[in-house]
Amino acid sequence: MAKPSPFFLVLLGFGFFVATYNLVTLVIHSQNNDGEMELSRRSDSMIQRPNELKESEGQRRPFHVALTATDSPYSKWQCRIMYYWYKKMKDSEGSEMGGFTRVLHSGSPDDLMKEIPTFVVDPLPSGVDQGYIVLNRPWAFVQWLGKAKIKEDYILMAEPDHIFVKPLPNLSRGDQPAAFSFFYIKPLENEKIIRKFYPEEEGPVTDVDPIGNSPVIIKKSQLEQIAPTWMNISLKMKEDPESDKAFGWVLEMYAYAIASALHGVRHILRKDFMIQPPWDLKIANTFIIHYTYGCDYTLKGELTYGKIGEWRFDKRSFLRGPPPRNLSLPPPGVPESVVTLVKMVNEATANIPGWEEGR
Repeated sequence: MAKPSPFFLVLLGFGFFVATYNLVTLVIHSQNNDGEMELSRRSDSMIQRPNELKESEGQRRPFHVALTATDSPYSKWQCRIMYYWYKKMKDSEGSEMGGFTRVLHSGSPDDLMKEIPTFVVDPLPSGVDQGYIVLNRPWAFVQWLGKAKIKEDYILMAEPDHIFVKPLPNLSRGDQPAAFSFFYIKPLENEKIIRKFYPEEEGPVTDVDPIGNSPVIIKKSQLEQIAPTWMNISLKMKEDPESDKAFGWVLEMYAYAIASALHGVRHILRKDFMIQPPWDLKIANTFIIHYTYGCDYTLKGELTYGKIGEWRFDKRSFLRGPPPRNLSLPPPGVPESVVTLVKMVNEATANIPGWEEGR
C-alpha cells in the first residue's frame, strides 16, 4: 500500500493519537451480472444459518451503537427518532445492543447532549471536505476510537436515518464483521479506479466487499486498525478527480470497503440487515429501516418515484426542522415497508418530549 500523504499525517498529528449524510437518489437496480450473482450466493448462504448467530450457547456479545452526526436541525431530528427506537429495542429479547454514542463532528456541544449520549469531536479543517460533509465520518471515528472509553468489544456503525424494527443481535462471527450489501457499490465494474487504492499485489478486486461502513457490526480492535486507512483513502479519493467524479456521494463507502480489504477483513453480507423503502416492499425478518429515499405515491397507492406524489414522505422535506407529529398514513395499496416507517416515525415523535418545539 502507498505511504500516507504528508497532509494526512499532519491532520492526524493535530488530532488524537490513534489514527447523517445523505446518499444521492439512485434508480432501482439490476442484478444480472456474474459478479453480483456470486455475491448474492455468498450472502444467501450466510442468511440460511440462523443458528450460528451466536458463537456459543448462552454467550452474549454486546456491541456499542455509534453514529456520526452534525448539529444541523436535519441531523438532530433523525438522531432523536433513531435513539428512541434504540432505547425501545435495547433490552428486548434477542438484543445484543450495548451502549450508544452520537459522535458529533461539529466541534462543540449542542442542545441534545442531555437527551442523547454524545461524544464531541472536531470536524475536518475548513475546506478539506470540499462540500462533501460525509468525509468527516471516518475522521470522526478515528477521534472517537482514539479517546473514548468503549467497554464493548464490538461496534455497530449506524446512521441517523436508521430505525430499529426489532431487537438486533450481534450478526458478526469470529473475525468476520457483518454488513449490508449495497447494489450500487460495484468494485468489479470500477476496477480501474479501485486499483489506484487497492493494487493488484493486494489481491483480486472481488476481495473488496460491496458495502459501506454502515450498517456494519465489527470488532472494535478491527475498526481501530481500519479507521485511519479508511480516512486516508477517503481523502485521497476526494483529491483524485476520476474517483470523485465516478463515486460522488458514495465515495466514502468505497473507501471503507477498500480499507477493509487492505487489512484482510471480509464481511458477512446480510440481506436481512436492512431494508430501504420504497424499493424494499416488506419488513419480513429485517432489523433496520433505512429511509434515505423519498416515498411518493398517488392516492391510489401507485409509486411515482422521481415525481412528487399526492402522498409523500421524504426526509429532505424537513431540512430546517423536524416533521410534525402525527404524519398522515399512506393511502391503501402502499407497501408494508412504507406504512411501517411512517407509523414508527409517528410513534417516536408522539413520545419524545418537546418534539414540536424543534431543536
